[in-house]
Amino acid sequence: MMRSLYSGVSGLQNHQTRMDVIGNNIANVNTVGFKKARVNFQDMISQQMQGAAKPTEEVGGVNPKEIGLGMTIAAIDNIFTQGNLQSTGVQTDIAIQGNGFFVLKSGDESFYTRNGAFSLDKNGTLVNPANGMRVQGWMAQDFNGEQVISTAATPTDLVIPVGSKDPAKATLNVNYRCNLDKNTPEILEGASPKDIEEGTWRTSQEIYDSYGKVHHLEIAFQRVPGNPNQWQATINVDPNDTEFTQARCGIGDTNGMENYFIINFDNNGALASIVDSAGNVSNPEGDVFLQASYNVPDSNPDADGNIVRQTFNLNLGKVGAWEDTITQSASKSTTKAFFQDGYKMGYLDNFKIDASGIITGVYDNGTTRVIGQIAMASFTNDRGLEKAGDNTFVESNNSGMANIGASGTQGKGSLMAGTLEMSNVDLSEQMVDMIVTQRGFQSNAKTITTSDTLLETVLSLKR
Repeated sequence: MMRSLYSGVSGLQNHQTRMDVIGNNIANVNTVGFKKARVNFQDMISQQMQGAAKPTEEVGGVNPKEIGLGMTIAAIDNIFTQGNLQSTGVQTDIAIQGNGFFVLKSGDESFYTRNGAFSLDKNGTLVNPANGMRVQGWMAQDFNGEQVISTAATPTDLVIPVGSKDPAKATLNVNYRCNLDKNTPEILEGASPKDIEEGTWRTSQEIYDSYGKVHHLEIAFQRVPGNPNQWQATINVDPNDTEFTQARCGIGDTNGMENYFIINFDNNGALASIVDSAGNVSNPEGDVFLQASYNVPDSNPDADGNIVRQTFNLNLGKVGAWEDTITQSASKSTTKAFFQDGYKMGYLDNFKIDASGIITGVYDNGTTRVIGQIAMASFTNDRGLEKAGDNTFVESNNSGMANIGASGTQGKGSLMAGTLEMSNVDLSEQMVDMIVTQRGFQSNAKTITTSDTLLETVLSLKR
């Protein structure tokens, strides 16, 4: 009879624990990135009244007689199912779609969370504003002028330097493509200004010197009289100031060169070669390009006392090609510059985060630059993580070590900027669990009161 009392007590205690877990789930129904918990019960050791007996020749076997001594909690599991995603429009809000955790640092200690409600502190560091923990990732490093991210390196704090400068870059490459009209009339000796204008196809493109100052590159294309597949291209930089800028072009070097070159096409209208003013011919295969240069205004002379010249490549396309190259066909002239890689100095005034966690800075000079990438962690047994408060987890003896890498690798999910993952608590499910828990608690309480009534009856036998 006492066994039933203690069985009832164990039922009361553990149903109360289950109710505590349900209450915590409901309390966090609107907590960003919260993961619900679940209580699993198991029975306790049973007292054996009689052991089992095997069958004999005379009688069959006998099953054991056992009385259970109550129940206990088998496990309290964290359930890491996906929560609903809510769009916020805040660029530093990030949600994980799939498996994985954000990595946070407080001093030397690492924490893991699904809560992506981040912001920048005054130093531009990406942090959790609730506790100041710093989001971990990899900062981009400059490698031969390219921003490279090494996800094999140890993650560090992510700093987004809003307002920082992007130095000016001189134009190093200008690419041309499209068509020169074969029907363009030749310009003969003694032609009128009108005829010269009708027989000239002019292109204009802004380029930049090392100070970030804008210059106007103009190339005038004219058919060569007497040769149906030749055009002469004349280069001017800042046409209204040609005496100072003194544009020149040549294959390999511009020293001693003039500012024009000859373009040769084959009988199909494809690019064949170019010849500079000194008679140098381009390679018969592959890319067709030459160097051009001009004087940089307001610059100090070099070590030899010469005026500093800015040099860049004029890329015309590929021999025999028809895409991204200059051609000659009996169609309207459309040749123009479609790419140049220079720009003026700019300031970082915005940034964006893509699905792989790469942070790209947007500068007010129209350029973009990779700043860094957000790191993610995954675990062999994420249910083995220990809760550390502030919606974070830490490693335990049974979670395994954190596998840190980029999103989309080794089973890690993707990231969505401007979005937050909501709690995965289902209120309907929790309410039903609450009803079941309440009935279980009441039933165990009834076990205790009934056992007490039986004890009272036994005590009354002496009266």
